[in-house]
Parts: sequence; structure tokens; C-alpha cells
Amino acid sequence: MSNKVFDVDLLAFEGGNDAKRRSIVDGVMKSLETGFVYSAHDISQHFLDDVYGKLEDFFALTHNQKESAVADGTNGQRGYTGLLVETAAISDIPDWKEMLNWGQDTPTGHPLKKKYPHRYHDNLFPEDLVPGITQTLEKFHDEVLGIQLRFLRIIALGLGCNESFFDLCVPGGATLSRAIHYPDMHLAPSQSHVWAEEHGDINLITALPRSTARGLQIKTVNGWIDASPPEDHLIINTGIMLEHISNGIIPTGIHRVVADSEQEGDRLSIVQFCHPAPWTILSPLSSCVTPERPQKYAPITAADRLDQVLWEINLLEESRRVDESQL
Repeated sequence: MSNKVFDVDLLAFEGGNDAKRRSIVDGVMKSLETGFVYSAHDISQHFLDDVYGKLEDFFALTHNQKESAVADGTNGQRGYTGLLVETAAISDIPDWKEMLNWGQDTPTGHPLKKKYPHRYHDNLFPEDLVPGITQTLEKFHDEVLGIQLRFLRIIALGLGCNESFFDLCVPGGATLSRAIHYPDMHLAPSQSHVWAEEHGDINLITALPRSTARGLQIKTVNGWIDASPPEDHLIINTGIMLEHISNGIIPTGIHRVVADSEQEGDRLSIVQFCHPAPWTILSPLSSCVTPERPQKYAPITAADRLDQVLWEINLLEESRRVDESQL
């Protein structure tokens, strides 16, 4: 098992000959033994400056102003989620972070929206508080989703599938973009809190184009290591759904976000969780099941697996397993 996260070049894969493409596929699969890989990309750094600037403006607002962007009934999948709500599945202590969530709008009458009304919500952007944020965040969502779809073609080949395998199940999925603000740890209510406790994401892959401070750590067989991508590379990590369909060949990338004792100030990052359409049956691929690796996971729909995890991480509004008022 690898303990090293490799950096690869998505653009070189797309423009390379067969040998180059194969070497990048092999490098990605080796790196994903950690659940993580770094990749070059073609999202404009000037555009990312604009995205992060508008989000910094939002998180600098007062508590009451930010609360106006709460999207009730969306279980943390749209709008603003305040401090001390999301809680890692292994913990009863909420994370010291606040979030703004958004995705693609699904047309009224679309069969996915009719079948899964609790999964497809309208966006709620704080446009009146940060003018221009709506168009900027919608563009960010589309650009990062495009990158993730392109990167999933490398993973599909690594799993023995056709390169377009994920192209058929990801469009229409409940892919979520999330801006996460981690306030200064010196302001946390107790030393028991961390920015984000150890966890794995519930999706196929997650993309993180940039963060404003260190803190992301990756769990390996030899312990925790700092995520340290080359400049202008994004971080890709794997989720529970990809582990499921790969029959464990690609493990979930376990990670946490922590500030060291000498670290002051806050941290801002934006991640995008790439999901298949909720009616997708998550079942191990035949190419990943062998006599040496018998089938490990039973089939389950993507929608049901997501609901399981939303409860575990304390985002189901009607049944929070951890109540902030009792902390």
C-alpha cells in the first residue's frame, strides 16, 4: 500500500499518446491507495481569486446576516449551515466550521426531482449581501464538475471500465459544492473541538482547488501526513461510493482538518462532492470482483447510502443525533 500522494497532469492525460495515458492511469491508481491524488488543471487562478474573495466577504458578515441564507429543510445541502452542526460519524463533538452549500438547479418536472424531492433543492445565494456571488458560484460549480468528470475517466480506465463509464451516471447527480470557513481555533468553545474530525466523504470523488491555510491531513497506514499539493494543483480524494463500486480496490480517503498549536487565524476552502444520480445502483463492478477479492459490498442505491451518512454526520434537521444546546 502506498503512503505517498502523487501529482499527475489531467491535461497531459487528455493530450497524450497511449503510453502516456497508461502511465498516468497507473500513477493515479497507485496514488489512490491513499485515497488522494494531486492534479494539474485548467481552471483560471484569477477566477478562483474572485470566488474566494466573494466567499470571504460572506463569511465576514454578522451571524444574523449569514443566518438569512439558511435554507430550511435541505439538510445541509443548500444555503448556510452554522457553527457546531456537522459532526463526524466517529464523534459526538461538532466540528468548528460553518458552510455555504450550493449545486445545480434541476428543472421543474424533471423525473429525478419528482422521484427524489428531498434530494433536489433550490439554491439560496446571499446575493443581496454579496452582489455578484450567485453567478460566480454557479460558474465555479460547473467548472469544477467538468474537471471531476474528466478525472473520473482516468479512474474508469484504472478500474477496467470504458473511459465514459461515469459520464452516464454522474450528470443529474446531487453533486454539491461547499465553501467551508474554519474560524480561529482560539475562538472555539472548548479544546475538544477541531476544525473537522477524521472522516471520509460520501460520494465518488471530491475536488479541492485551493485553501487559504494549512490544516488538511491525510490518514495513511503510517499515520497522518499533511496534504501538500504543488502550487496551482487541485486535490482529489475518494469517497465511500467509489470504494463501494470498486469493491474496495480504491479506499475512501480518510482525512481531517486541524490547526496546530502555533497556528493562528482562520481557514477557507471550497470543495465539491461529485455524486452519481440518486437512482444509481451502487454495486461492485464485475472487473473488481475476483476469486482473490470476492464481492465485499451488497447493492444499495446512491440515494439510500447518502441518507445513511447524512444522519451519521448530524445534518438531518428533523433528527439530529447531536444537539448543540446540550453540549
